[in-house]
Amino acid sequence: MGRLAVGQLPTGCDAVLVTGDLQGVTPSPWGGPPVLLGVALGDYLSVWAEQELIPPPARLAVVLAGDLYCAPTADRRGASGEVADVWWALASVGCRLIVGVAGNHDVVASDQLAELGPAAALLDGDWIDHGGVRFAGVGNIVGDPRRPGRRSEQSQLARLGAALTGRPSVLVLHEGPPGEHIDQPGNPVIGAHLREHPPTLTVCGHVHWEAPLARLGAGHVLNVDGRAILLTPQPD
Repeated sequence: MGRLAVGQLPTGCDAVLVTGDLQGVTPSPWGGPPVLLGVALGDYLSVWAEQELIPPPARLAVVLAGDLYCAPTADRRGASGEVADVWWALASVGCRLIVGVAGNHDVVASDQLAELGPAAALLDGDWIDHGGVRFAGVGNIVGDPRRPGRRSEQSQLARLGAALTGRPSVLVLHEGPPGEHIDQPGNPVIGAHLREHPPTLTVCGHVHWEAPLARLGAGHVLNVDGRAILLTPQPD
């Protein structure tokens, strides 16, 4: 797990865990058959907290950038399926906040998470405030709207515009902008749209960056494809 110091965390949180594109299965630390990586991650949070490697889940917020599904035998690329179990696993260990978006391989809806209460927010063109930080988000990717998890460019930009009207500090996307370097690919149209009013931090996945951080105007982009990064307070 990587770590990155940031200037502001939500009040009541000692760290924010940011992750996405966890497309695999693994056993839980408690044993049993393999489960989605995101489900196992929820179980490991308790283990790591007991080992004092991370704050206790009650002091931890989690940001999910989408694509949390994997075929049960992990032998089929590009599979799509239900990922509400990941959200429930993180809630069951007591995470203070779980906020995120759906990736193009995720099947999840807000009504599946309703019983989790205000501690869980699936965003798509809207935002929430928590502890003095505004989180906004847009799920899915630009593509043929006849395929799951895709929207026309016009529709996706409309959702992005709606999310940005709240002037969020943190913007969560599945498909994000390109970075500063050639090996940091992304959607250039999204990049142009964000450059006008960049959030302090844009979190995304969908494509992999070897170097996970890039500047975007006055803000930064953090790519968490296949990563878990712990955002911690900057030292005084």
